[in-house]
Amino acid sequence: MAKKIKEEKEMSFLDHVEILRWHLVRSTAVVFIFAIGAFIMKDFVFNTILFAPKDANFITYRFFCEVSKVFGTDGLCIDNIPFTFQSLAMAEQFSVHIWTSLTVGFIIGFPFIIWEFWKFISPGLYEQERKGASIFIIISSILFFIGVLFGYYLVTPLSVNFLGNYSVSEVVERNITIGSYISLVRSSSLASGLIFELPIVMFFLTKMGLITPDFLKKYRKHALVVVLILAAIITPPDIISQVIVGIPIMVLYEVSIIISKIVVKRELKKEKQNA
Repeated sequence: MAKKIKEEKEMSFLDHVEILRWHLVRSTAVVFIFAIGAFIMKDFVFNTILFAPKDANFITYRFFCEVSKVFGTDGLCIDNIPFTFQSLAMAEQFSVHIWTSLTVGFIIGFPFIIWEFWKFISPGLYEQERKGASIFIIISSILFFIGVLFGYYLVTPLSVNFLGNYSVSEVVERNITIGSYISLVRSSSLASGLIFELPIVMFFLTKMGLITPDFLKKYRKHALVVVLILAAIITPPDIISQVIVGIPIMVLYEVSIIISKIVVKRELKKEKQNA
């Protein structure tokens, strides 16, 4: 095993590039396989999943309605989202179908992509850290899927309801292009999934010595500002939506501080053992 690790460390830069290329090729192949499946299942992907937040009976709208009734009001109940879909370009629907299929392929294939990423960086890790591959893949995948679900069931409905009902004048008809709507759903879900990978990113940044727990604590207030900016980008411009999105991101930031502490303690322990 020691010989194998030594050989991996002595590889040239071009050898590493070649290995990375094959990791990317395999990851891309898996994404395309799942994308083909999503492309074939067009009706389910679009009618059952993507167009669901347009329906006033969507589970999120019903949940908020029930919550408002608990407080003796129906202010959060939604009867209708007054806009219709349209396609203005000849190839718009086909283009939307292709990009949506690729996005679905990436989301479903994310665990495999993370696995390939782990295989690429594992030669630079300790033997004990290599054994944690399954834990790393599972946690990363769970965080990503939770983020995607958070974006789909919370960020997307808030955005669709706000933007779908917003009007500058009664003269303007609400005819939304299918491309803009699908782009909103895709970006909200995918962005949320990637944001929920924050603890994993902080883990590797701490391992690389780029950040420390003290650094994260010191700039906690600055992080709050960044979180609010991110929340404003991926949500409609109302305070409630930004707070709803900002809270879990701040929780992830605090979790990242704890993870950073654990990593630093382990590194100090290893240094003492090797001294």
